[in-house]
Amino acid sequence: MARELRLRRTVVVTLILSGIAVLLAVVALGLGKYPLTPIEVLEAVFVPDGGFATTVVLEWRAPRVVAALVFGAALAVSGALFQSLTRNPLGSPDVIGFSTGAYTGAVIVIIAGAGTFVGTALGALAGGLLTAILVYALARRGGVSSFRLIVVGIGVTAFLHALNTWMLLRAQTEVAMTASIWGAGSLALAQWSQLVPAAVILILLVPAVALLAGPLRQLELGDETARSHGVRVEPTRFAVLIVGVMLTAVVTAATGPIAFVALSAPQLALRLERGPGVPILSSAVLGGVLLLAADLVAQHALGGAVPVGVVTIVMGGAYLVVLLALQARR
Repeated sequence: MARELRLRRTVVVTLILSGIAVLLAVVALGLGKYPLTPIEVLEAVFVPDGGFATTVVLEWRAPRVVAALVFGAALAVSGALFQSLTRNPLGSPDVIGFSTGAYTGAVIVIIAGAGTFVGTALGALAGGLLTAILVYALARRGGVSSFRLIVVGIGVTAFLHALNTWMLLRAQTEVAMTASIWGAGSLALAQWSQLVPAAVILILLVPAVALLAGPLRQLELGDETARSHGVRVEPTRFAVLIVGVMLTAVVTAATGPIAFVALSAPQLALRLERGPGVPILSSAVLGGVLLLAADLVAQHALGGAVPVGVVTIVMGGAYLVVLLALQARR
């Protein structure tokens, strides 16, 4: 009975969030220098006639909207994986250092002069994976402790921040400016040619997330309980680490590092569902909603020159203040 109630609550929350995502998408597709009504947007999407409205919606605005939804979902799923793994609301890739590692790999590639989309993507992926392996190796002493993983991750993050700053100071001015602008995290340059390969990679990771969801729930009960249920703890933990890092690295390669979506979306989804563990599905939908809403603010409320990463940092700061206040009250 409790399981059916939990499943029903998950479905209801996911459907409500999906409806909000659709409404935001229609609004985003209609806003701009060439405004369109919701009816015109829907006609351009479902009955394209090749006119100017179709070009505006499908070629100019749709890539950015789809990127916000897909990349926000990927970041949120990554955050849900790590928060479940560490059993800590601060256990997200941008806190533990994996996002920073992906940025480090991309900065190295950009400074080396191979800053194409493919080169940046490979650099971000390599940097994120190497950072994950480093954090895992440093935190592994008789088994990986969740607390030790977070502390080691924060230390590695500080080191990588210093390394990034040093590399940017040593680089040529034009290259350093390019890397710095990219490092703010933006959806302004989203195009179908970049979005499709990234989306394909993220879709290929969905079965891995689905396979890890069950063992991950067992890990939330503790290592001993998970072992008694037949879960291979360390291989499962390492697999979750790799999949979560790949989700973050793909997004970082396409947009630059976007902070706090992975941190806040899973916890907000958890409070909406009021379930025993961090939900993955509703976290994904809520992550897309949060990133799309932040991008709408960046485009239309702040003049369009502000990267979405700046808005998410402000949102994340407010979220952290509220979270700390709630924890202090408890």
